[in-house]
Amino acid sequence: MTLNPERIARRERLILAGLYLSKYDSVGLKHLGFGSFAEAYNVIGYALGSQPASIKNYRDEFDPLFPNRRKGWHKRSIRGYCERVFEAYKSLDIESFAGLIKSFAGYDENIWSAASPRTAPEESPSGFAKRLITGLAAEQYFRSVESELPEFAGYALEDATRLGCGYDFKLSGPDGDDFLAVEVKGLRELTGSLQFTPREHAVAESMRDRYHLFVVKNFRKAPIHEIIANPLSSRLRFTKSERITVQVLWLTNV
Repeated sequence: MTLNPERIARRERLILAGLYLSKYDSVGLKHLGFGSFAEAYNVIGYALGSQPASIKNYRDEFDPLFPNRRKGWHKRSIRGYCERVFEAYKSLDIESFAGLIKSFAGYDENIWSAASPRTAPEESPSGFAKRLITGLAAEQYFRSVESELPEFAGYALEDATRLGCGYDFKLSGPDGDDFLAVEVKGLRELTGSLQFTPREHAVAESMRDRYHLFVVKNFRKAPIHEIIANPLSSRLRFTKSERITVQVLWLTNV
């Protein structure tokens, strides 16, 4: 059995998420920072580039194998490829299993904790759910619906999430000279607070009508989205907040 997430195919990741939720039930939800199964399906499903129903279906697949209140797909035998995953990973304890699920999203709790100290109650015991909602899950949701959005019809999508350019996606027009910028944010509820980095704010201010804020709301129940063009001149009201952080380094000479 390998625990290297880079060597685990996407379908197997989805199966493992379902197995984890079936085996550890509400305790497993809390361990990852989710408030409900619906939220876990939405966030993990979109983060892994799939639909929320896929996670639920795989959880139901494994439910007959565990002593919980759900019956799952008890009227048929477990599918062969799911049974092989079950046999390979069934002995994982909750810490190891939760760590594996987190790794699918590139989440390293030690690195995240050091970079962003937990101060808000909702980040305890794990910032995993919150980080996925505001980042990867929202971005993957955008990818899944972008081709159907009339606002961006005729534009070619380019991923800029790792470029640090002040937006997540670049949408190039037919002539290739002009482009739109889309910054994606996610919210657990229907309303909430969003943050712009200095870079995002500066680029939004410069690009004006060509800069779009894409907000994915309500991951807790059923995600919906809102597109806000030129967000700095919209109904939104941004207030500047300055924060001083202390970075601790350990130095040595060799």
